[in-house]
Parts: sequence; C-alpha cells; structure tokens
Amino acid sequence: MNNDSALNQNEILRLLPSVDAITRSPLAETIALEAGANFLTKMARSVSKALRQEILEKADSEKYSREILLNKAEQKLEHIWNKEKSARLQRVINATGVVIHTNLGRAPLSEKARKALAEEAAGYCTLEYDLETGKRGKRGASAEKLLAELTGAESALIVNNCAAAAFLVLTVLASGGEVIVSRGELVEIGGDFRVPDVMTQSGAILKEVGTTNRTKLSDYETAIGENTRLILRVHPSNYRIVGFTATPALSELADAAHRNNILLYEDAGSGALFDLSEYGLTDEPVISRSISAGADVVTFSGDKLIGGVQSGLIVGRGDAIEKIRKHPLYRALRVDKLIYAALEATLEAFRRETAVQEIPVLKMLSLTNEQLVSRIENFVGKLRETSGENDDLQYDVIRGNSVVGGGSAPDAQPVTTLLTLKHARLSASRLEQTLRLSRPPVITRILEDRVAIDLRTVSEIEETQLLEILEKIK
Repeated sequence: MNNDSALNQNEILRLLPSVDAITRSPLAETIALEAGANFLTKMARSVSKALRQEILEKADSEKYSREILLNKAEQKLEHIWNKEKSARLQRVINATGVVIHTNLGRAPLSEKARKALAEEAAGYCTLEYDLETGKRGKRGASAEKLLAELTGAESALIVNNCAAAAFLVLTVLASGGEVIVSRGELVEIGGDFRVPDVMTQSGAILKEVGTTNRTKLSDYETAIGENTRLILRVHPSNYRIVGFTATPALSELADAAHRNNILLYEDAGSGALFDLSEYGLTDEPVISRSISAGADVVTFSGDKLIGGVQSGLIVGRGDAIEKIRKHPLYRALRVDKLIYAALEATLEAFRRETAVQEIPVLKMLSLTNEQLVSRIENFVGKLRETSGENDDLQYDVIRGNSVVGGGSAPDAQPVTTLLTLKHARLSASRLEQTLRLSRPPVITRILEDRVAIDLRTVSEIEETQLLEILEKIK
C-alpha cells in the first residue's frame, strides 16, 4: 500500500457516519419501534464495522462521500434487520404436498384449536383449578378423559412428545428389568431417536428376539424370564419390510405377556383414532384396536395423524398410567396449558365425529384427485386473468403424488395434480428461492427443472395470497 492510497483511506474513514448518525436515520427510527433502542445500537455498530472493513478493502476501486456512506449504512442496517426477522418463527404457505411436514411444524391446527389457544389458554385459565370446589384441580383432566374415551383405555397421560412418552414408560415400568423386542423393530425413527438408545438411557435391559424379517410368538415366549418386565411392540413408522416376513398379532403377544404376569407395551408411532384405510393409510395402528387386543400401555403422537400439537400421548391400564403419573420424571416431561387447550379442541372433533371436516391434516388426506383437479383448474384460470402479459412465467398442470410425511405411512403416496412453473429468465432454483423469500414464504419443490405446487397442502384461504405472490414474479 502506498502513501497516497493510505491517505485516501484515512480521508474516506473520516466520512464514515457515526453509530449515533446511523441510529438517527429515518429507517433506523422505524426499526427501533420493533427492535428497541439497545438492539438497534448493536446493529448500528455492526454496520459501522462492516463499512470500515469494506473501505479498507475497496477504497481504491469505489467512490465515496458522506451521503453515499450513510445510504450504504442504511442498506446494511435494513439487511441485518430483515435477516433477524426472517430467523423468527413465521407462518409459511406449504405448497410441497407433504402433509405432515416435520420442518414446517408438522400438523397445522384446526380453527377450533387455534381459537382455544388464543381465547382459552393465552391468559389465566383453569389449568389446575376446579371451578365447582374452588380448590386445586387435576392438571389436564379434560384432555386425558377425552383420550381415554376415544381409545377405550382406562386412563391417559400427556407428555411433551412421543420420544418422551416412550422414555417415560420404559423408565417407570422396566428400569432394571428386561424388555423383549423383535430385531425387526429396533428402528431409528428420525432425529437420532433410536429405540435401543432410548431403552439404554431408561435403564431397561434390551433383549432381542427373532430376526430382522421374521419373529415368531415362540421367540418371545422362550425369551421371557424372571427379570422380564415388558414385551415391546414398535410400529415401524417410516419404513416397511416386505416379502418373507412374519410377526405375531398384538393379541397373541398380549396373551403371552399376561400368562407370565408381565405387561405389553406398544409404541404405535403416529397413531390413529379411527381407521384411515379409506384414505390410503392401511397400516397405521388404530389405538382403540390396540387396547382391545390387550395392550397394557400404548404411546403415540398428538401432532401427526391426530392433527394436533406436538405431544406424546400415553393410554392404557389405570394402574400402569397412575404409576407413570407419580414418577418424578413425569413432572419434567409434562405439557403446559397451551398444549392442553389445543389438544382438547382437537380431540373434541373426534368425539363429534367431525374430525375429517375440521382437522387440516385429515381434510388434506381425504381430498380426492378429482377435487384437486377442480381446484387446480380454477386456480390456473384466476392466474391467467391476473398475470396478464407476463409471458416469462409459464405453467402447466401434471399428474403427481403427495406425501403423508412425518414418518407416517411411507407406502402411501396419494395421487395429486400439480401446477408446475417455469420462468424464461429464472432457473428453477432461483424461482424456488424467490417464492421462498416472498411474504409470506411459499415452500415448494422442484421436479425436472420446474417448480411444483401441490394445492393439497394449501388452504383455500391461502390460495388468494399465493395468486398475489405469483402475480408479482416478473
């Protein structure tokens, strides 16, 4: 670096706006209303540091003035603030066709569940208060009662997710003892949740029986010993073994367990409160059938096929559930008032037998391809009307498949009709990014160099917003 360039840099650095000047700009004053003065100052310092570094690196190749630098500072401040806001939890339009989308929050709540959150649970509520007696009430009593009624179980308990439910059950009912499980059920569900690891952490002793593809009733019966506490049946939620396979019926396992004075525990995974085979989900355990077959304890998710909030649901024999409830670990895993409120509202739809009409996940899964064709055709008609002379955006309608998602029904891929988009100047990845960074963000997928939109997972209310977003793409 020569002396002239060093002098030039020093002159330019003297033109840098101060942190105070940056925070007094009109844009900064607007940001301060949301960010607060302290955080605004922190961002302004970051902006000043970034500008200084830019000058040191590019002073010889760019022209600067006090006004130019202040404009650059505002641009950087806006960028930092927008990045900060985009990192927040925010609503998106799920146009992927993946119904239970883990990365997008799994199940969208029903209108009644949303209303319960806002109106019943957001403020003071009767979480542990009995209005009739004026004394302390039982936490989650209504939701637990609903669960027991809907599954035919004697009692129920709710914790914060299904992994927690499995860990709690194994800790309370099998710590220090053996748990018999088929080798074909030692699964990894997702997010590093592995059944053998959970059993180890719970203090239970794993006893594998059978082979990966075939386990007989006699394998379980031979393995039962003095230290056996449970027989465990795990539903393989996110994979299937097909071909030369065999596994005992749940009722056979129940008989074997009860003859030997031990318990049968089923981890049912996604779970279902009624038969979903009409919608292509033929292999998901119906919880009431598991209870009828003799399972003593069943755990399943509250935010997958039930379509509610993230929670782990435990149902079964009254004595077993009460033993779990009294364990100190339950307090660490129990849920708050928001979960109870949303779950109650969701379960009430099942009791009313209106779940398919009210719960978004079930509404989406029950949509026929004929209904989707009608929606797509109507949507394309509106798009043609509103896009006008935009010849850059080309679209087509093709046949495709949706995905159940969430580790549920891996074999089920409901037939759907997709709207595919191609842009004359934007690549598929750039078009996908444009939609993803819109407000609200639209999450899509790319198929054969085209952006695909599946209206199965887009509510009819969201269609209007989606049209407005597509109109703006030039």
